[in-house]
Amino acid sequence: MKRIAISSFVVVAAVTASLAGLQIRAQTTDQAWSTFLGGDQADLQPNRIKIEYAEPEHPQVEPFRDMLIQRRPLEKVQEIFSPLRLPMDLTVRTKECGISNAWYRRPDITICYEYLRDIVEMAPKDMSPEGISPMDAIVGQFLFTAAHETGHAVFDLLDIPLFGRPEDDADQFAAHVLIKIGQQDARRLIEGAAYMYNEYIKNPTVTVRVTAFADVHGAPVQRLYNLLCLAYGENPDAFSDVVDKGYLPRSRAPACKQEWGEVDFAFQKLIYPYIDRKLLNDVLSKSWVPDRNIPPPRMTDVPQSVR
Repeated sequence: MKRIAISSFVVVAAVTASLAGLQIRAQTTDQAWSTFLGGDQADLQPNRIKIEYAEPEHPQVEPFRDMLIQRRPLEKVQEIFSPLRLPMDLTVRTKECGISNAWYRRPDITICYEYLRDIVEMAPKDMSPEGISPMDAIVGQFLFTAAHETGHAVFDLLDIPLFGRPEDDADQFAAHVLIKIGQQDARRLIEGAAYMYNEYIKNPTVTVRVTAFADVHGAPVQRLYNLLCLAYGENPDAFSDVVDKGYLPRSRAPACKQEWGEVDFAFQKLIYPYIDRKLLNDVLSKSWVPDRNIPPPRMTDVPQSVR
């Protein structure tokens, strides 16, 4: 019995000494979090966004591709997301798809020429009654879509844990990006992105089949309200008229500051450890919305048969 007691004491002493050694080498909170997120992985590098304007299958689509190459939207996306430290290259590609869509499938983001054409078609021909210019609508919607798909890619490539639906989280990622990269242009970017829901605003009564609620995406107007709520929550002064004019219901507005705080907190904890701060500062110092005096692409710039 005495020998057992002595042996037990030796084991306890050894464990205590080991724990003491761990305490001496204990990490700070930031260090522990970075280790948990894999922030010390050597293969995580910035400038991993590649771009490609794919050759279309049909010759009649080539003028549209040429127009995009001239306007250089993918170069903007490449620069905006260059601070992300990723474990592999991520290619953002425009291509002819036969459908109007955009998606992420490792290791590529695909944005269809047909979808980009729809953005141009939906944009106002002149300044809208809400003060949204054609350029604002085109750039805001394009960047929101590109950021949404990049959100999917970031969650996948970096193993970011998600508690909500992936599409909702990708929307929040995109909203955060537009609000932060466009501090001097946030109003134009957010309103431009919101313009994609313009038809729903003009027709407030919506009738759909019940199976529409099984879609992986939120209902269009829900996505609109979520986007406007985050923008209002981050800067109530700049977006006060969004509430005053009824674009965001007053019943939703009081909670928007907390909603933005939750998204921003998650971004700070889960995304920022993977961002190159110097490159980020370069991105934040620039304006990403072209001057309104620059004419947007006209429908005559591209063939009418692209769908």
